[in-house]
Amino acid sequence: MTKLPPERAEAGFADYKPAYTTTQALAEANRCLYCVDAPCVQHCPTAINIPEFIRKISTGNVEGAARTIFTANVLGMSCARVCPVEVLCAGACVYNDLDSPAIEIGKLQRYATDAAFDAGWQFFTAGPATGKTVGIIGGGPAALAAAHELRRRGHGCTIYDAGGLLGGLNTTGVAPYKMRADRALTEVEWVLQIGGVEVVSDVVVGRDLTFLEVERRHDALVIALGLGEDRMLEIPGRELAGIHGAVAFIARFKLGQVDLSGVTQAVVLGGGNTAVDAVRELLGLGVPEVTMLYRGDEAQMSGYGHEWKAAKVEGAKVRWRCQPLAYVSSRPSGPEGAGPAGTVAGLRCAQVGADRRAIAGSEFEVPAQLVLLAIGQARLGALATALPGVQVEDGRIVVDAEGATGRPNVYAAGDCANGGKEVVNATAEGKRAALAIDRVLREGVRDV
Repeated sequence: MTKLPPERAEAGFADYKPAYTTTQALAEANRCLYCVDAPCVQHCPTAINIPEFIRKISTGNVEGAARTIFTANVLGMSCARVCPVEVLCAGACVYNDLDSPAIEIGKLQRYATDAAFDAGWQFFTAGPATGKTVGIIGGGPAALAAAHELRRRGHGCTIYDAGGLLGGLNTTGVAPYKMRADRALTEVEWVLQIGGVEVVSDVVVGRDLTFLEVERRHDALVIALGLGEDRMLEIPGRELAGIHGAVAFIARFKLGQVDLSGVTQAVVLGGGNTAVDAVRELLGLGVPEVTMLYRGDEAQMSGYGHEWKAAKVEGAKVRWRCQPLAYVSSRPSGPEGAGPAGTVAGLRCAQVGADRRAIAGSEFEVPAQLVLLAIGQARLGALATALPGVQVEDGRIVVDAEGATGRPNVYAAGDCANGGKEVVNATAEGKRAALAIDRVLREGVRDV
């Protein structure tokens, strides 16, 4: 795989949630009530036995705790860092009903999984060879989870990845104050240590190889394409320099450097988690003034409330109920010191009403030398319709409860099927597809 450059802009970010010491982990683990019905487990997409691993930490059996986690979720190290536990496992903790702080499940999971990585513990080996192979299109969490589970059951795997770095958004898109790219790649190497996973990098299926060609090479397929490029606004001025998709911009500074000289004001369009991350990251990169523009109000934004709260503490500004009308171009250099023509200088917007229509006479401008768009990414599911029988709705591959498509032995997992959920969802779906494929390869082709 491609090596990361040692000097990366993301290296300047501190850890937002520092790791527990042993004393802290023991104290927190001993708060757990070890609920029999365990609502935390019910709200974990990978169904980690949370009370069990926490009890093992409380008794000093950290290796056993890590085994419990990884058995359910092989990407448990990254999920401990990036999962929105506030709305998943910890959000379901019974302590919330007792007006007490929920158990810090994410931090305890990180404590155990980091210990496993540091000590080099290995819990899994490849199963006896079955002579069957599975092609996996994509290199993100869903693909890695599927490959690992298939190898445990003895099937050969080949990952076809469009980039030079595996890990998907875990590597290129996770906010650096949660997890840096090098840590994500350490996890990739840990997962692939099971052996027998061939990686074909820099290959775009659908361009360099057809889907049918890949299918013919294998006994089954897992399509885990993820999402595509950032969506851009088709408004006047879109050709100006300084306008970028948020996901692409985040990848640039996580994997290298970005030049923010001359940027004193930045704008982020959107109200989802990518927008909130972009705002916090720009502030962390030293941009003095960062404003989020969103067409709805705070109650309507899809970004997690706890993330937006942190952004506000860090100095983020916001303009609610805004509709961008056009990008404003900077004027030619002159006595007023304006920047060169052809670069963005701001956004002309209008206030919108409850019907989200622009209010006449409400136009205003927001100055900015950098604009990031976090208004969604292209959905790639339609690419897979090159395989007859694979159906797509709203850009997403249609799958059943096991991840099966309408074509025999072809499964889909992750963002290309779920539309863009969390890493933990992709991991769960990749494992689910692998288990279904294992059954089919052992018992015969699945009827559709």
